[in-house]
Amino acid sequence: MEIMYDHPLYRRPSEANSMIFQVTLGCSFNKCSFCNMYRTKEYVERPWEEIKTEIDLAANAYPDTQRVFLADGDALNLSTNRLIQILNYLRSKFANIERISCYAMPKNLLQKKDYELDRLRSAGLGMFYVGVETGNDILLKKVTKGATSKGIIQACQRAKRHGYILSCMIILGIGGKTYTYQHTLDTARVINEIVPDYLGALTLHLEEEIYNEFMTKFNEPFISLEDMEILDELERLISNINVSTPVIFRANHASNIYSLGGTFPQDKENLLSLVVGLKNHPEMLKPKILRRF
Repeated sequence: MEIMYDHPLYRRPSEANSMIFQVTLGCSFNKCSFCNMYRTKEYVERPWEEIKTEIDLAANAYPDTQRVFLADGDALNLSTNRLIQILNYLRSKFANIERISCYAMPKNLLQKKDYELDRLRSAGLGMFYVGVETGNDILLKKVTKGATSKGIIQACQRAKRHGYILSCMIILGIGGKTYTYQHTLDTARVINEIVPDYLGALTLHLEEEIYNEFMTKFNEPFISLEDMEILDELERLISNINVSTPVIFRANHASNIYSLGGTFPQDKENLLSLVVGLKNHPEMLKPKILRRF
């Protein structure tokens, strides 16, 4: 008997080999105008008995599981006691478990008290994926992120302070042509303050179902960036990221125009050289038909 997932199901590329358990369905916020991931679902916190049954099934079928991802988009919105119940049971059923991770909205990180974050860390939750999207407060409001740059910084710094591995995502092109400079410069500033363990850059791709909503909420003409302008943003972002401790950087999402990666600070110049090279050889970019969010 296999686990029956409630689709659509999403996880980060780095969780490709992880066992996934949907402890919540959907997203409790679900208002970000750029995101179509959970628009077909109502937010639900799944009953313990259903979660327990699926963990039992997976443990019987895949006893050597080492990594677990808690889906959907809002596992951290669960009460701390429920999360600890799930974490303890996972560790009791998978003897070789090495990492348990989930998405985390800034507001959920800020709502958890210090002792709750400590309890969750002790119970085995070890990694958060946080969507930063942009460091510019005007854009955060325009895309109805439900967060400010200050709140994002505070939330991410709390996660790191309590010993969590932190992976942040930003979106190239989210400000269009009007805000391209503010977007990249403010985003680099926020990343420099957070210093996440991992940083992923996606590229804006508006699916048909949310296109009109995005344009309406943006509340002024939005002019999408061309490929060369996306590379300009990437160059400015990389140029302005200045960290002294390692940040593993990837721009290898399906939405990106080219897959590249490295580690700040040591690979910064190589990354910049690669971006400049792509500007001179646009034929190397991924065909638009192969890009998706």
